[in-house]
Parts: sequence; C-alpha cells; structure tokens
Amino acid sequence: MNRRTAHHSPPCHPCGLDPQPDRAALIQLDGAAKQSLETGRTRLLVTGLVFALAFFFIGVRVVEVSLLPGDMVRLAAAARANAPAQRGDIVDRNGIVLAKTLPSVSLYANPKQVRDPAAVAASLSRTLPGLTEPKLAARLAGERSFVWVKRNLTPREQDAVNRLGIPGLYFQNEPIRVYPQGSLVSHAVGFTDIDSRGLAGIERAFDPMLQDGTAPVALSLDVRVQHILSEELAAAMEDFQAIGAAGLVLDVETGEILAMASLPSFDPREPGAATSDARFNRATLGIYEMGSVFKIFTTAMALDQGVVTLNDGYDVSEPIRASRFVIRDYKPKKGWLSVPEIFIYSSNIGTVQMAMEAGTPSQQRFLRQLGLTQSQSIELPEAGQPLVPSPWREINTMTISYGHGLAVSPLQLTSAVAAMVNGGVLRPATLLKRADGEPVVGERVISEDTSAAMRWMMRLVVQHGTGRKADAAGYLVGGKTGTADKLNGRRYARNSRISSFVAAFPMDKPRYVIFAMIDEPKGKKSTFGFATGGWVAAPVVQRVVQRMGPMMGLQPHSPEVAASIDDLMTPAAAREFTLASD
Repeated sequence: MNRRTAHHSPPCHPCGLDPQPDRAALIQLDGAAKQSLETGRTRLLVTGLVFALAFFFIGVRVVEVSLLPGDMVRLAAAARANAPAQRGDIVDRNGIVLAKTLPSVSLYANPKQVRDPAAVAASLSRTLPGLTEPKLAARLAGERSFVWVKRNLTPREQDAVNRLGIPGLYFQNEPIRVYPQGSLVSHAVGFTDIDSRGLAGIERAFDPMLQDGTAPVALSLDVRVQHILSEELAAAMEDFQAIGAAGLVLDVETGEILAMASLPSFDPREPGAATSDARFNRATLGIYEMGSVFKIFTTAMALDQGVVTLNDGYDVSEPIRASRFVIRDYKPKKGWLSVPEIFIYSSNIGTVQMAMEAGTPSQQRFLRQLGLTQSQSIELPEAGQPLVPSPWREINTMTISYGHGLAVSPLQLTSAVAAMVNGGVLRPATLLKRADGEPVVGERVISEDTSAAMRWMMRLVVQHGTGRKADAAGYLVGGKTGTADKLNGRRYARNSRISSFVAAFPMDKPRYVIFAMIDEPKGKKSTFGFATGGWVAAPVVQRVVQRMGPMMGLQPHSPEVAASIDDLMTPAAAREFTLASD
C-alpha cells in the first residue's frame, strides 16, 4: 500500500470567516479616527480663540471706560440730548423747591381689547378714586383704540391696577408736576395743565424757560416769611369772619418780594377743584380803593413840592362841602392841626386842603411817577389795571387825597410806600431773586429830606395815632392805617369794607415794608364793634414783625436805645413839635 503524505489545511473558523483582519480595512479605520480627532481639535481651537477675542475686547472696553471717563460723559450727554427736556424747578431765594417735575405713570386702555366694558369700569372705579363708572364704561365701549383712564397714578394705585389683571389696560410713563409747599405760594408759583404747560403765575410767565429745563427759576420769595404772613392773615381772617385777605413783604432796597399772600388759597395740583375766588390773586390782580394809606402820598407830595412844611397846618373844624358831597373826619377834631397831626390823626379835611393847594396836575403827575395810575410791572400775568377817574375833576382830587376814587392793587401800593421810606427812590418790584451785588436801577420820586420826614411821621402814627396796635417793641415800626368802604354798583356799601395797614421797619433805616389787608371784616366785642385798619390789620403787622425780625437777623432794641433812636429821627424843623391833642 502506497503511503501518501497527508496535507494538513488550517482549520476553518466556525463562522466561516477568516480570523485574520484585513490590513487595508484597519488602515482605513485608523485614518478616519485621526481625521475626526483633528477636526474636533480644530473646532475647539477656533471656539477658544473666539472666546478669547471676545473677553479681550470686553477687557479693553472696561479699561477704556475706567481710564477715559470723558467718553462716558459724551455718551451720557448724547443720551440726554436725545431725551425730552424735563420741566425746570421753581425754587425760593434759599433754594427751597416750590415746583418740581417727577416721573409718573398714567393708565390708558384699548377699548377694542376690553371684553366687558361695564365690568372693567366697575372694577376700576372701585380701585381708583375719582373715576365715574358710567362715563368710563361708555368710553371703554367706544370704537377708539386709545382712551385715557387716569393720569398720574400713585405707585399704590398702579400696583392695585396690576393686580386686577384686566386685558386691554396699559401704563405709560409721563412726568407729573408737584408743589411741595402746597397752597402756601400757589398764587405766585401758579400751576400747569396735565401736559405740563404753564397756565398761571410764574409757571405761565416763564413757561418757555421752564420747558427748556436747563436751570431752576429762583424766586425772591422766602418760604419762611411767606409762612408767617399767610398764617397771621389767615388768623385775622378767621377772627373777624372776613371773606378774604392779602399781604406783602417787600425789600425796600432791592424791590424783591419776600412774601405775597392771597387768601383764600388753593392747591396748585388741583386748581380745577378751587373756586374762582380762591384762584383770584388779591395781591396783584385785585384792585381796591385803599383809604387813608393814600395820605402817605398826599403828604409826601405837598412836603416835597414845598406846598407845606412840617410847621404848617390847617383848620379842620368844619366839614368840606363840594357840590353834593360832604367830606368829614372819622373822629373829628376842632381847631387847627399841624401837618404831622393831620397825618397822625388821619384827618380827611386837612389832607384835602393840602391836595387842593398842590393842585390836580401835581397830584396826577406825582401818582403817575409812583406807578399808581398804570398797570404794575411784575413777572405775573395776573396784574390788575388801576381804576382812574376820567375826567379827573376837582372832586376826584379831593377824594383821591385820602384814598377814595382811585383803585390800585396791594402790590402797587406797597411798592410806592417803599419809595416813601427808603430815601425817595422807586425801584421796580420783582418776584425774581436778584444776584448779590446786582445793581438796582430806580427813579427818584421825592427828596431824602422828605423821605426822612415821612419816616418820622409814620413812626408817630404807631406811637400816638391810629396804628398803635402795630407797635412791635424794640423794632421801631412806622405805618399808616387804611379803611375804605367797598363800592356796590354806584354806591358805597355801609358794612362792606377793606381794612388795611402798611408799615415799614426799622424806621431809622427801613429794610422791609409790610402790607396787610383784610377783606370785609366784621367787628366783634373785643374791638367794640370796630373793624377798621387799626383794629384789624395793624395787629397782623405787629405779629409779622415780631416773628420775622429775629429770623432775618434784626434784633429788637432795648426801650432806652429805641427811645434815643426815635429822638434822632426827629427832623430839625420839628424839634419843638408836640401833639396838640392825643
């Protein structure tokens, strides 16, 4: 048997596959993996580079902003330039804010998105005071796509509306004008409408400047003095059951008005809720016959023009008859009275005789120089026009001499009296604060000697005449009372009067003039039924002087020093003067 050599073949894989891998396949798989890793690495590098560049530029900008603040200033300025200007502030002479604009929100609705107008109106009227449900429901049911619901909501009201969650209601940011001092300075400052447009007072007079908003408008008012004057006038008004009152405090050297009050007053935030009487500015717009305070001007005119001297006088025993008119004295005195006595005792008869000697043309010219026959120049749209007789007859000269027949505003009167006591220079009254050292241009209307004589006689009125109740111990107050019946048609009302007092202090070197006027006061038991200027208005001035004097740095003199100053004030021509009767 032939033996054949056996050939052993490698055993086969149970699956029928070759157990040895394919090199080509391995090489291909290895290349794909490497490519994926390379792609991922590249992407990570690019992403990292992008982040690095981003942080780099952020860091550069942070350094730029930190080291170059001027750029931020420019950006802020550009932002402000593009933003609407905010209405400027109004402040008093000491920087106390009188009017300011604050951010606020208003509520409006899109009626097309309001599903149930009646229900929404009911909810809103319960949430927001002042809304009328039927009117609001009608507006929400309209065809318009925009209606105001309420302007200038408080934060609490805004939150309450938000909690209602009513579709179709939206808020809009808008400014609101606020008056921190309330009604205290409302007649001077005025008010704006809902869209911040000035409608009265300084708000209206300086509307373009305030709309620009670049700087506050600084007034001459001092809220401290304003508070004192308003409080004392209000007390007198209540005490004498008057219908109104007005008052002013004026700096005689600069013409600045430190206080200007008119009562009743109103809330400038809600001027529409006030009566027309409350909005009426009695201090500048009101025109009144002022009564015996006008004797200041008649006496000064006669002295300055040389018609009389302090040693001259007139017989005041008999009333003066002119046509159908009879001029009498309120408290008649017999015999001859000197010029100072005529002034101190407020004699109509003596004053008329002085005016007639001076003559009608002189009276007209003098009152025109004092600004009492034309509109007052003041930074308010509410300025009254004097009522001047036309034609100006002899009887008008007589009655005007003691304050009847010519009606002026309290501001006009106060400004003219300042010229009588400050050395004889009429300076225009102003509600704007004057810069320190700013020259004040004025017009000389009487001589310094005449002014000194008027100061002396006004001081005597408070010491010995009808103004005793204005005497504030140590402050050398001088002044003049005024009581005038009010016109009712063509006749004067018997129990309807204006009672006033105008004063200056300290009389040795006056700094302030104070005017107080009470409209239709009623007499009472403690005044023996009288409601004249000496009983009603003079005490107001006394209290104002006592309260504002120390606050303005004016300390009262001791009785001995005050007496010596009074002696020094006596003009040389009146050294021997003594009152004939008291």
